[in-house]
Amino acid sequence: MLLSYQETLLLTVEELGSLTSTSKKPDETLANVVALIAQRLSADVCSIYLLEPDRNHLVLASTVGLSPNSVGNLRMALHEGLAGLVAQDVKPVAEAEASKHPRFKFFREAGEEHYQSFLGVPLTDQGLLVGVLVIQTKDPRQFTENEVNMVLRFATQVSPVVSDARRMEQFIVPAHERLWSVARNLWWSWHEESTELFRDLDPVRWRQLDHNPIALLSEISLDNLAERAGQLVLYSRINHAYNRLKEYLDEHQTWGTTHAGVLKSRPVAYFSAEFGLHESLPIYSGGLGVLAGDHIKSASDLGVPLIGIGLFYDQGYFRQRLDMQGFQQEEYLDTDVNRLPMQLALDPEGKPVTIKIETRTGILMAKLWRVAVGRCTLLLLDSDVEGNAPEDRELTARLYGGDTRTRIRQELMLGVGGVRALKALNITPGVLHMNEGHSAFAALEMIRQQMEEQQKDFAEVSREVANLTVFTTHTPVPAGHDRFSPDMVEEHLGPLRDGLGLHYDAFQGLGRVDPDNVQETFCMTVLALKLSRRANAVSALHGQVSRRMWSALWPYRLEHETPIGHITNGVHVGSWLAPQMHRLYDRHLGVTWPQRAATPELWQDVEKINDGELWELHLTLKARLLDFVRRRAIRQAQLRGESAAATQHFQRALSPDALTIGFARRFATYKRANLILSDLEALVNLVNDPQRPVQFVFAGKAHPRDEPGKRCLQEIAQLMRDPKFAGKIIFVEDYDINVGRHFVQGVDVWLNNPRRPLEASGTSGQKVVLNGGLNLSVLDGWWAEAYDGGNGFGIGYGRTHTSTDIHDQRDAADLYRVLHEEVVPLYYQRDERGLPRAWINRMKRGIRSLGWRFHADRMVMDYVSHCYVPAASGTSSHMPTR
Repeated sequence: MLLSYQETLLLTVEELGSLTSTSKKPDETLANVVALIAQRLSADVCSIYLLEPDRNHLVLASTVGLSPNSVGNLRMALHEGLAGLVAQDVKPVAEAEASKHPRFKFFREAGEEHYQSFLGVPLTDQGLLVGVLVIQTKDPRQFTENEVNMVLRFATQVSPVVSDARRMEQFIVPAHERLWSVARNLWWSWHEESTELFRDLDPVRWRQLDHNPIALLSEISLDNLAERAGQLVLYSRINHAYNRLKEYLDEHQTWGTTHAGVLKSRPVAYFSAEFGLHESLPIYSGGLGVLAGDHIKSASDLGVPLIGIGLFYDQGYFRQRLDMQGFQQEEYLDTDVNRLPMQLALDPEGKPVTIKIETRTGILMAKLWRVAVGRCTLLLLDSDVEGNAPEDRELTARLYGGDTRTRIRQELMLGVGGVRALKALNITPGVLHMNEGHSAFAALEMIRQQMEEQQKDFAEVSREVANLTVFTTHTPVPAGHDRFSPDMVEEHLGPLRDGLGLHYDAFQGLGRVDPDNVQETFCMTVLALKLSRRANAVSALHGQVSRRMWSALWPYRLEHETPIGHITNGVHVGSWLAPQMHRLYDRHLGVTWPQRAATPELWQDVEKINDGELWELHLTLKARLLDFVRRRAIRQAQLRGESAAATQHFQRALSPDALTIGFARRFATYKRANLILSDLEALVNLVNDPQRPVQFVFAGKAHPRDEPGKRCLQEIAQLMRDPKFAGKIIFVEDYDINVGRHFVQGVDVWLNNPRRPLEASGTSGQKVVLNGGLNLSVLDGWWAEAYDGGNGFGIGYGRTHTSTDIHDQRDAADLYRVLHEEVVPLYYQRDERGLPRAWINRMKRGIRSLGWRFHADRMVMDYVSHCYVPAASGTSSHMPTR
């Protein structure tokens, strides 16, 4: 019978001596260990899981009974599975029917479905955990205390051998662990050397897996990794990436060290409903999320202590597909958290953090994930936990999904849940930065906590919290601000209101411009503006619009005195700059240029770059974009079941010689993606000019409930089937960061024609600048303060009209005028060498005049200087004016 052995049958000295491989290979040593123990115990399965260097994960290192292919590939966090429980508690776990244990997790790749019982014991050496020894049987088996103790003694005997093999494994094959270390920190996503390293491991799977290194490494065994690394001589590159990451994380002399020292012990808590960090982590929909992602990356680069707080949407926004009529279809796919760079957040005692939020109709709960973003951390709340009602487990499944009730519950989770998560992790923020009104409930929860701690009333504490709160508004349209009915607010915020000691009417008034107007709904932006002392729009023009929109909140001030400023958005250059352009700047500006990129002086030397070199590089990036668009168009046609002839047509689409104009953004109607379609005859002539042709590439998503936006998208998509536009206009489906990256790096011209003044900032055009593209834009958002007449092209003169139709007609006429009179002639004006000198001069002027101003480092520096440090009471002087 299994384990019915006496102490005399423990391993002998000779047997222990024979375990170490004669070839000194750690995998052979571990194989000897599991084989011997399985034989002595007549076990169906004997496995050893080694603790990884981060001490948060186990990896299957050797087994008898489980699938050999799972060795090196089966990884689990300590909060996962029964083996993880053994490591987490450093105690044995014995189960007759393992699948009934609440911590049981089925790993399909291991072939565990044939085994029922489980006995796991910790492997420790010199008091330190090094791994877990697991015994499994096919039949249910209730292990006795004597049997458990027997296996513990086996573990004690073999632990030194396992520990030696573990150390040897790291010495002999450091590549696997070093690659995992790099993959777990999104720092790699804005460092091309690391990106290329993962791509070279398996270029095909890299593309298929949305450039996800965690998913890629999960599929590669240690043997295959060693083989691939040897073939491509990758070891030095792996070590280089690993060492650069360590140096980056260990660097203490940063801009933030000098300018934001007060935030070191009390960091910025940056709340946002979405974060666009990389296409492999789909928790964003568009500009707001990408801005938040760029913000946290630049904070990391600058060394500004900042913690992002958001929600984990395991189905993301949606995957977009067009049907045969060009109409948008949405698909929602579940994301496997085991293939993402996330780990459960643990409290100071090492237990998973769970937060609770009381409502009038029940309790909402969430767990918390950590994501490493360079030097910064992103915390994501996830409502998919036991104890929540089924509909609440789905609460954070989709970004901007569901009805108004779903929206308020998500915002309750983000704001109130986010502040409670910080408290559970013993993090005391010095600044609350609420990125858009979605997170405004955070200020209320911070007030409640401080009232409880300080035993002060709401009026006094709300002033204190307002002093440390920063609010950024992104929406220039009144209808775009979240509003909730009084009943819905009371249902979800009633318990919080009780904790604040506020009467029902007083609480409702916090969300109203006129507190006494009971007909007015509760507005999240109003709440945020009332509970923050520093509020800003995201461009100069947007600041004017916002002050006009919200001036009624300060009825005794003139409109221009409304306390809403502006900090114009910028983009994280490392995330959007083509590697080839990066190397060009290395040669001409010096390799340290990224650290000085937010200073205007750096960019003066751009004028010294050889025109031919700059143009040739631009054409290379353009060719790369066109190839990408063709491949995507072919694949999309095949998925729709189009004919072979139609698919073949896309192989010949787009000319590298034609002026290429790109448009990629959210298909909201005010962005007017179809403005260029206002004169189809003129458009036909434009794209079919035999000597000066123009072609367009489009991408973008309409909100699932935005029918006008979907019809606008369909108008453009259907042109691909019109013979007059065949091969000249292509719509790329499923717009994401990857598509956007290709577009901004390769287009000649970036088209942006929103209905002024409805574009708050519009950072997509900023991404084009340092890649050498030129902007063709309405004077709205950032372009209104950026355009100088020679660094791109302006559509119109900033005119508006009360009639939407007249407004659009004027802008359409101006768009065609500037295309015919400026853009097209300038592009095709060539010298004897075939170079468009005047165009290249405009490219250089755009880089020189705009690159530093609309850089996310400049943006974050502005937030630190004008918002964060003052909010954290870190200024050395301040003299208010009378």
